[in-house]
Formats: sequence, structure tokens, C-alpha cells
Amino acid sequence: MQNWTYALLLIGSIAIPLIRSFEPRIRFYKKWPALFAGIAAMMFVFIPWDIAFTRQGIWSFNHEYVAGLYIAGLPLEEWLFFVVIPFCVVFTYEVIRLFLPNFRFPRAAMAISLVLGVVFLLLAWANIHRTYTLVVMLVAGILSLMQPFIGSHKTWLSHFFLTYLITLVPFFIINGVLTALPVVSYNDLENLGIRLHTIPVEDSVYLLGMMYVVNMVYESRGKKSFALSNSQTVKQSKKSKV
Repeated sequence: MQNWTYALLLIGSIAIPLIRSFEPRIRFYKKWPALFAGIAAMMFVFIPWDIAFTRQGIWSFNHEYVAGLYIAGLPLEEWLFFVVIPFCVVFTYEVIRLFLPNFRFPRAAMAISLVLGVVFLLLAWANIHRTYTLVVMLVAGILSLMQPFIGSHKTWLSHFFLTYLITLVPFFIINGVLTALPVVSYNDLENLGIRLHTIPVEDSVYLLGMMYVVNMVYESRGKKSFALSNSQTVKQSKKSKV
């Protein structure tokens, strides 16, 4: 059973969000096309990054805790990580939006994204010799600074930041197990060496960067689907009147 450790963590993570996706109030399953479009876009960036860092020894995987199927040098479980974690986070995001529909603070969200962007870029500049720190801070910094320019602070960014803070708790639990056993090991020469228990502090920024990409596509595709649905409803309504 030991070699199923990573897989079981992922199954345990997604079980409840997957089951509750079909609840009438949430109906998250209807938003899966937009979600998986966001996940695909994120994986297009983050999977090559993961492969490159694994090959360079910036992090590595313990063969004792994975099933043994590898694709491009990554355990199958690592590929599934990029599906399961965003699925759970966006599910939480939708639940928060359902119960807190008026949680919108555009100015505060814009200020937070700008401050985070500047801080991350400064950390990247100060740690050019640490590959993990440099790349993760650079990516998250650029994505943070993009938000005011694409107008996300006026629509979804407030809920996004709240979701991020809430999902950090389960993320740290899961990642804590992965780094404590360890399923994943890090080369501390390539990061700040600051650990939240056993988790490199960069991992929390990595999650933020992942979810920026997923949410940007998710919201964009979701708006298009909503507009198409409304258009079809209007057409049907006109036909019925005729």
C-alpha cells in the first residue's frame, strides 16, 4: 500500500468535491468544460516546468510512494495533481461565491494584486541564483500585476483571494504529508530554505500561480458559455411568442 500513498492523497482530496458537484444548488458539473479548459491551459505551462525541474534535480520523487507509472519522467500521480488540486480549489471558489455573492472589494483586490506583484518580482530579482524561487516568484509576480489590467478585480478577484486563503489549509495538510514522508524532496540550494513545517514557502506561491492561470481561463470561458446560453434562451423565447 505504501506505493499508493500519493494516489490515495489525491483520491481523498477530490472525493467530496466530486460527489458534491452534482448538488442542485451548486451544479458544478455544468461548469466542468470551462474548468478543464483552465486546467489544460495551466498544465501547458506548469507541466513542462515540472519536467524540467525534475530533470535538473530541483525536486525529485520518492519511488517508494508512487505507483510506478511515469510519463515524461513524472509519476502519473504528479500529472493528476494538476487536475485534482485545481478541481478542488475551483469547487471551493464556486461554493464561496454561492454563499457570499456580495463579497466584492474591487479596490482592495486591486491593491492586493499590485502589492503581491511587486513583492514577488523583488524576491525574484533578489534570488536570481535560486532557480525555484526565481521562476515561481517571476511567474506569480507577472500574473498578479496582470489582474488590474484585465479587470478581474472588478469581477472575480475578491472571491479568488478568499478562496486561496481558505484552500491553503487543506493544501498545507496534503503538501505537508508529501514533503514529510517525503514523497517529494527539494534541493534547498534552489529555494529560500524557508519551510512552513516541511513545506518550502515557494509552494504556496506556486499554488497561487497555478490558480491564477486556471481562473483566468475558467472565468473567460464561463462568460462565453453564459452569453451563449442567454442568447439561445432569448431566441427560443422569441420563437415561442411567434
